[in-house]
Amino acid sequence: MIVRKQANDELVLIGQTDHSRLAGQLAAHWGNAQFATPDPYDSMVRAATFHDYGWLRYETNPLINPESGEPYSFLQVPLGSSQLASYQWSLDWMTSIDPYAGLIINMHRTGLWQRRYDTITHPTAYTPTEITAEVRELIDRNERWQEQAKAAWDPRQVDVNYRLMQVWDFLALYFCCDQPYEEYIEPVPTGYEEKAGVRMMLKPAGEKKVAFDPYPFDMRPCTVQLVTRRLPRTSYENVTEFQRAYFSAEIELCRFELGGLFS
Repeated sequence: MIVRKQANDELVLIGQTDHSRLAGQLAAHWGNAQFATPDPYDSMVRAATFHDYGWLRYETNPLINPESGEPYSFLQVPLGSSQLASYQWSLDWMTSIDPYAGLIINMHRTGLWQRRYDTITHPTAYTPTEITAEVRELIDRNERWQEQAKAAWDPRQVDVNYRLMQVWDFLALYFCCDQPYEEYIEPVPTGYEEKAGVRMMLKPAGEKKVAFDPYPFDMRPCTVQLVTRRLPRTSYENVTEFQRAYFSAEIELCRFELGGLFS
């Protein structure tokens, strides 16, 4: 869950599955004369859309930090056996539906604990740092599976698609974790022929508008939506009180307009 404290002491909460669906919208519109359309398209959009469904179980029972009374943000949630089992369930679930999408989100999950396999030089935020024995076992088990699964696919294509997944994840986090601000992502793949990528600049361009340079989407402007929940205060006496506020909160739909710097 993404937790955003507001100046008026309210909370804006965004589920990881809602963040995930935003990433899927970005992937679905990716591609134009300068940026290759994701290939295979259906599998990559599916991977982006459902890459964080390992949080689905947690979102049925979100918790608070007992010391502060505030809901845990996604990097603060204690990673016990239950959450790691949910991660594994989501990877196996997607693989049973679409083996290629399953491979991409499997690599995404294990890469998060390992600096995204050093595929993105900027930004470097939103990276979990603690690798417990249970986490290491999950990483090792799934990386062994990945090596076998990769044999069925073009390695260059898999490499580029893994890096695209990181870009879409960072872009979705950009919109979820704060108001739009000046930022860049590097390197961003433009095609499947070479490993080199470009620096993609992001800049606020008005209310709920963000300009991209270079522009990667298939329409201009491109509109995407994000589901959020607004709670009346930042901390709660107990989990029951928090969950009542969370599940009864009004759902808000934020719309963002994406355009080019010179559009």
